[in-house]
Amino acid sequence: LAELLDEVFKQRELAPDQVDVMVIRKAILRAIDSVSSADQDRILRGFYDLVRSMLRTNIYQQDDRGEFREYVSIKLDSSTVPDLPPPRPYREIWVYSPRVEGIHLRGGKVARGGLRWSDRREDFRTEVLGLMRAQNVKNTMIVPVGAKGGFVVKMPPEDEGREKLMAEVVYCYRCFISGLLDITDNRDGDEIIPPSQVVRKDDEDDPYLVVAADKGTATFSDIANAISVEHGFWLDDAFASGGSNGYDHKKMGITAKGAWESVKRHFRELGLDTQTEEFSVVGIGDMAGDVFGNGMLLSEQICLKAAFNHMHIFLDPAPDAAGSFAERKRLFELPRSTWADYDPSLISKGGGVFSRQAKSIPLSPEVREWLGLEADSLAPHALIRELLKAPVDLLWNGGIGTYVKGSGESNADVGDLANNLVRVNGGELRCRVIGEGGNLGFTQRGRIEFALGGGRINTDFIDNSAGVDCSDHEVNIKILLNQAVESGQLDVPARNQLLKEMTEEVSGLVLRSNYLQTQALSMMENLTSGRLGSEAHFIAMLERQGVIDRDLEELPDEETLRERVARGQGLTRPELSLLLSYAKITVYQDLLESDVPEDPYLSQELEDYFPTPLRERFRDLMPEHRLWREIIATKVTNSIVNRMGAHFAMRIREDTGANSATMAKAYTVAREIFKARDYWRDVEALDNQVPAQRQTEAVLEMWNLLRQVTRRLITLPGGHGIDISSKVQRFLPGIEEYRGCLESVLGEELGQRLEERSTELVEAGFPRPLAARVAGLRYMYSALDIVDEARSHELSVEEVARIYFQLLDRLCLKWLRTQVESLPVERQWHAHARGNLRDELFSYHRQLTRRVLTETGEEDDPVGVWFERYNAQTGRVSMMLEEMRNTAADDYPSMQVAIKGLGQLLNATT
Repeated sequence: LAELLDEVFKQRELAPDQVDVMVIRKAILRAIDSVSSADQDRILRGFYDLVRSMLRTNIYQQDDRGEFREYVSIKLDSSTVPDLPPPRPYREIWVYSPRVEGIHLRGGKVARGGLRWSDRREDFRTEVLGLMRAQNVKNTMIVPVGAKGGFVVKMPPEDEGREKLMAEVVYCYRCFISGLLDITDNRDGDEIIPPSQVVRKDDEDDPYLVVAADKGTATFSDIANAISVEHGFWLDDAFASGGSNGYDHKKMGITAKGAWESVKRHFRELGLDTQTEEFSVVGIGDMAGDVFGNGMLLSEQICLKAAFNHMHIFLDPAPDAAGSFAERKRLFELPRSTWADYDPSLISKGGGVFSRQAKSIPLSPEVREWLGLEADSLAPHALIRELLKAPVDLLWNGGIGTYVKGSGESNADVGDLANNLVRVNGGELRCRVIGEGGNLGFTQRGRIEFALGGGRINTDFIDNSAGVDCSDHEVNIKILLNQAVESGQLDVPARNQLLKEMTEEVSGLVLRSNYLQTQALSMMENLTSGRLGSEAHFIAMLERQGVIDRDLEELPDEETLRERVARGQGLTRPELSLLLSYAKITVYQDLLESDVPEDPYLSQELEDYFPTPLRERFRDLMPEHRLWREIIATKVTNSIVNRMGAHFAMRIREDTGANSATMAKAYTVAREIFKARDYWRDVEALDNQVPAQRQTEAVLEMWNLLRQVTRRLITLPGGHGIDISSKVQRFLPGIEEYRGCLESVLGEELGQRLEERSTELVEAGFPRPLAARVAGLRYMYSALDIVDEARSHELSVEEVARIYFQLLDRLCLKWLRTQVESLPVERQWHAHARGNLRDELFSYHRQLTRRVLTETGEEDDPVGVWFERYNAQTGRVSMMLEEMRNTAADDYPSMQVAIKGLGQLLNATT
């Protein structure tokens, strides 16, 4: 049987067209059927299925001297391997030799992620799979989907010092990288070059392979890029981000700065400005670390009361913010510093630095009072547990390990043996805010438990995504600059210098993404309790499509959702973070497979992705970028989901029957004609100047407008074949005219409401022009209809708007609109019903406006004359609506009757 398995492997790899492989397969299956043990049968079928799932291997590759590789690499189609745990990667490559074993898992064809030196020899694939899943979610803000790799050192030198150990690690890393590149396609310009001496059973081009540093490989980027150059790989030194000619994440502090955007938003929404007001912190890590060290230097107002790493526990119960900041900065700049290097004279009374190897640690009165403890001393692990539960403003995680779990989880469930003694439950935390600079510091159940108790937390893949975003920018910038080098517009030294000069702008582009993602979560959090039905439907849809596993992602089941509704709770920020990311995954895939990247209007998205110097000098090369379609699809996806939330795209598709491409184009038109980007910029400029809740409300005003206008654009004639440029040209001038005359056409009652709302915002700190714009957005929903009718009748927008709002007033339509928008949405059918009612209401209002324009538009008082002409008909409808208003008829059947009455009025006045 072993010989037969070997034979079918050889026939697949060496002579796939010369031998009838089916003959061998039948012989193998007969041989397996003949074994007597069920375990043997399962194992042998597993080997056979693995052989059938193999797509490529380097086992027959020889070097110039005719020698085979020291290692074997095999590419597998993970979807065809039975019994693999979810989620299944798109492809995986296994590298094996007596000295090293490694696995690289990809979530898609264009994927990126770090390679780590794993210490889990028995189950490193399980470790890497979990990290790939997390990376896939984290990568939703960048071009590639998630990937992850890990390798184990199988023959580490024993007791020969760190230098010998690292030499072996580097050897293993080189084998791993080489094994990946051996069976990866290369390219020369537009030509794909398959690897030599490899049969491509996948029969598809697969040239995109990008890696990054990870645990244990932080300084290995130059090694990886050197191997890339040796292989003549097309990405050259863009293969591994970082390195000598890349962006140094620690020097930039980019990962910590990204997580700090989350911290700033959390506190801003609690009414505290982290850059001007002191706040207390407990931290995980030390000042020599990238994320912890950089993070604890991002505000001079930090009062770090305690921190711990694998060596020490640092206690400073009453820190001086200015003095401790200076000392932390000194430690950060001191090579290989530890907490033991902290100047003891700068530590407040009762504090100190203690070894985690100590039998017990004495607790001063100051520490006991702070932590609420009675014991005079605690073992180090017990003290760390108390520090994790300390009453502070911020818990900052910049370390390695999982320290917080859900109360229903066991330590075995967590799978981090090293921290079993210190781990606590999310419900035990007493901090106000958590910043997840490090990965996997909290289980998802731990996060949810903390959030349900009122704590402020996102997830690690939201908070620390700036690192992968920066790496992705670096790779895509290098691809563009390498085009410039190839075309003779730039030489390599000038390329490297330009990369350095753009560091600050790249950092700004990256941090902007962190800002917008956390803003999106705040917007969704404000909406979630009233829209839990839509979110439940979205989760169910993702589950049906096989995009998510609800249990694996710790998303609530139907019973839990019903309990949340009963308690008036929605989804937590950790749960919303998942929905945000999976929304991006689904929308991105749809747009990538559509014509959206080819839309001329959206070509600007490609240019905006790159820093200013590249837009100025190499704009002509951007359409030739290898990933131009992916970049545009990513930018458009982020624009939609960050601004409109997770289930907007699903709702538009279901309500209108439009595909994702039509939805994206309609949204772009809506955003452009209402100059939403200018509006958002003005609102965001008020950070820490006005209450954060007021800002969120202002953002939601635009959200509501764009939501309705996007839908309206699709439902208009020709809405499923939108040309963005022509629609913008058609509506933008008229909408600007409408905005300019809004106050004069609203009428007395609505005009007074507009002024009251505007004054309220001014008193909250909004500049008057912006306050007026925010207040006026709720009266812009009808802009498309008004502008279209003005165009059709060759009238000014002001004339049509005046008639439109007079009808609104005379027929109680303002009340009717408010009632429709207030209808409860407990499940998706309610959302559909409400959307249909809204569409009908707007349609009838427009038709009535058109009727007045056509019949009495020449009169001095067109609406008055029309009402007089149809006094009986209009009186009947007005009376019905007034009666409904007085009796608080506000359910679905009542609204259907009311809107049907408008249709009857149209028919009766024909």
